[in-house]
Amino acid sequence: MAFLRRLGWYLVGLSIGIVFLVFFFKKKSGESGIDFCYFPNCRVLKDMRSKPLVFSEAIGKTAKDSLLIKSFLTDGNIDFGKSDTKNKLCKTYFIESEIDGRDWVLVARNCKQEVKIETVEKGK
Repeated sequence: MAFLRRLGWYLVGLSIGIVFLVFFFKKKSGESGIDFCYFPNCRVLKDMRSKPLVFSEAIGKTAKDSLLIKSFLTDGNIDFGKSDTKNKLCKTYFIESEIDGRDWVLVARNCKQEVKIETVEKGK
């Protein structure tokens, strides 16, 4: 009888744990819009997406396309070798992305309150 009681308590605890895991993995899968960013590239891009964008004077009107900038901030790869991540006020990031078969580079300054888009250029 003692074995059946212990087995019952074990199954109750196991079922509660499975319910928690289902809720955790459901949120992690992106159905609820929650992102779990573990790598530096993902964390920096997520931080930049959460701030307002400010365009520099050097950017032409064609580069101010919000879909183009959004594609950089969602699917881009940051070149940390070229980027200036040591600056306290505004860190400068070189974000590379392939759009329409061409390589593009976005230079953005990530400040505390805003993200300033410096240039959008065709890569090499």
